[in-house]
Amino acid sequence: MTVAARAPLRVLLIDDSEIFRRGVRAVFGPPVEPPIQVVGEAGTVAAGLAACLRLKPEVVLLDIRLPDGDGFQVCRQILARRPDTRVVMLTAHANDDLIYDAVTAGAHGYLQKEIDAASLIQAVRDVAAGRSILDPEATARVLRLLRNRREGGAESNLSLLSVQERRVLALVAEGMTNKQAGERLRLSENTVKNYLVSVFEKLHVKRRAQAAAIFVQRFVPEK
Repeated sequence: MTVAARAPLRVLLIDDSEIFRRGVRAVFGPPVEPPIQVVGEAGTVAAGLAACLRLKPEVVLLDIRLPDGDGFQVCRQILARRPDTRVVMLTAHANDDLIYDAVTAGAHGYLQKEIDAASLIQAVRDVAAGRSILDPEATARVLRLLRNRREGGAESNLSLLSVQERRVLALVAEGMTNKQAGERLRLSENTVKNYLVSVFEKLHVKRRAQAAAIFVQRFVPEK
């Protein structure tokens, strides 16, 4: 009796480096069990989200730094539209705040690009099987950050913002419109709007004036 071949795990790569994407694709090229198939690639937030909705991958390998936004933004949007998709941050950057941002965005794993081929293959298998990929040390650091930020009170919610979210909020606090802030940061107006939606969620406010007031109270010195 012939055993039916297992369907490959469908993986989408979102990274602005074509050379890096080629390298990851090559890692999954040789036969592995279960087989892993790269079903698509993208180099921007917009293209990545569109590819995910079109190709319906099981696992998304996602960089943090993208030309039109960041990976945390993409992660939230993917999980809002396709909650069964598993998202893993695969990045050259590693610090407590970035790991924290990845976890709070809903990512199922956080890996550095220095990872070897065998470990990357195993990580994709594990995350597709429902496990989270975060080593114990990183988990402890994230839990420590969560505890410290809860103890810091409402104002400490500002520490939840990514670097780009703070930049956007700083310009809003100066009185800029979304379009003006986008021109300053070289982002589209819609991208600025998406950042502000994330800012409002993290600060637990509904209006830009409230978010701006929190920023001014924390960062702008009295004259």
